[in-house]
Amino acid sequence: MTAVDPHAARARHRPWPRRCPGIALDLGSARTRAWLPGQGLLLDVPTVTFGDGPLHPIRRGVIVDTPGTARMLDRLLTHRLPRLGRLLVIVAAPVLGGVTFRAQARTAAEALRPQSVLTVPSARAVAEAAGADLSRPLLVADIGAHVTDVVLLTDGTVTDARRTTVGTSDLHRSASPARITEAVIAMVSAVLDQDDTPQTLDALRRGILLAGGGALRPDITYRLTDALHAPVKPVPAPHTAAVRGAAALLQAAHRHPSAAPGPGTARHPH
Repeated sequence: MTAVDPHAARARHRPWPRRCPGIALDLGSARTRAWLPGQGLLLDVPTVTFGDGPLHPIRRGVIVDTPGTARMLDRLLTHRLPRLGRLLVIVAAPVLGGVTFRAQARTAAEALRPQSVLTVPSARAVAEAAGADLSRPLLVADIGAHVTDVVLLTDGTVTDARRTTVGTSDLHRSASPARITEAVIAMVSAVLDQDDTPQTLDALRRGILLAGGGALRPDITYRLTDALHAPVKPVPAPHTAAVRGAAALLQAAHRHPSAAPGPGTARHPH
């Protein structure tokens, strides 16, 4: 029997917003989320497609099956989208996924027959969701289910990023809270060593913005605060921070003239 996602069940009966600018997506290794500006969370389900049984098209932050990701999006979302008009789609993409992840995500999102597809760095989306001051350097740590990223934003732009393929799903198996904490500390130290400037030190003094499931683990946040001698600031509702921030950026992009290209054109301000 297929489990019914309660968020999706409720969303099925909501009226579609009259002037909805589009849809925001967060394609995670563990879960796929979709957010409608003005309406909220439409989808929060496991990242799974089906062939000869359940398949995982995204693993450890890498899209390993682009057609499978497209089928998943088609199955989960196409019947929930309006029949008339083509929407703008924005995808929160991991910084270190690079050009490959962005290209594969855009290809998969074409299953929704969008007007265009935009990609934005997940760390920037998290900062937007938190209402962070992007006029000053900012450190963002995203401790997800399968990967953990540390990103330095300067004027809202990614200037350095680090990743480890360990996350909260590894707890009680191959990892411990101490191991995840040590990995974050090592990545923050590497960023500071790479860019040993007053601005980067200022970012650390301001504190680290923490997202992902790890932000809900006091044993991780306390260890980080103690080891880094700096504030660690969990984002409200950290699981959905990336998709909420992407939705906020979607609204801004939708108001910009460049967000209205002709059919088949895609813009990718990553």
